[in-house]
Amino acid sequence: MSRLFSSGSVLGASGATSTATRMASNFRKVTHCIFDMDGLLLDTEKLYTEVTQSIADPYGKTFTWEIKQSVMGLQRDPAAAAIVKALDLPMTPEEYVQVSTEKINQLMSNAQLMPGAERLVRHLHQHNIPIALATSSGADSVEVKIKNHQELFALFNHKVMGSSDAEVKEGKPAPDIFLVAAKRFPDSPKPDQCLVFEDAPNGVTAGVSAGMQVVMVPDPHISEEQRKHATVVLDSLEEFKPEQFGLPAFE
Repeated sequence: MSRLFSSGSVLGASGATSTATRMASNFRKVTHCIFDMDGLLLDTEKLYTEVTQSIADPYGKTFTWEIKQSVMGLQRDPAAAAIVKALDLPMTPEEYVQVSTEKINQLMSNAQLMPGAERLVRHLHQHNIPIALATSSGADSVEVKIKNHQELFALFNHKVMGSSDAEVKEGKPAPDIFLVAAKRFPDSPKPDQCLVFEDAPNGVTAGVSAGMQVVMVPDPHISEEQRKHATVVLDSLEEFKPEQFGLPAFE
């Protein structure tokens, strides 16, 4: 069920179809799309939770939702430092990265696509809409995660991997990663020509700060307050209507 946001107001689908249609006309037409990966295209967030909890278990700690949402979208090193501090783990952030990377590499090669992800990516590519990936993960991690989806991810014009990209000075919620992604398209579109797809509040903030519209597909646990800055909020990529942003409609 999609929810359209305008000036902080929320509209549900019930009895609001005509209003939602009018609001959709306020969306800017876009020419390029930029996608986050974890939790948006790939169902990896539950795997991250599993890995983190397995590291915390020996110390009697719990990786709560409050901690998890605070680190969603962060680059590897800042996320590790935040987790070690929040859980008061007897290890350095560097040690946490080493341990978690080994566990992640074991699990992530089996990451599945999120509902609607393949359909949308293939649709945009088929209609020659330039698409890019902008993930906080590093290059090595990305290769593990997309192992079983190489052909689909090859459709992206380019991939910006925040944890290993020298041009991305600051991670989400800073706008750097999306601005770098836009700049690397052959025609270097302006930010307002780009549409960002995100699942995490930090990513939404980054996209909005970059001057881009943002489609948010959040975890159900994320509060309404943390969704309000997105241009549109969907329960699934299956609900996305490309024509609202001037893109070719699904057949």
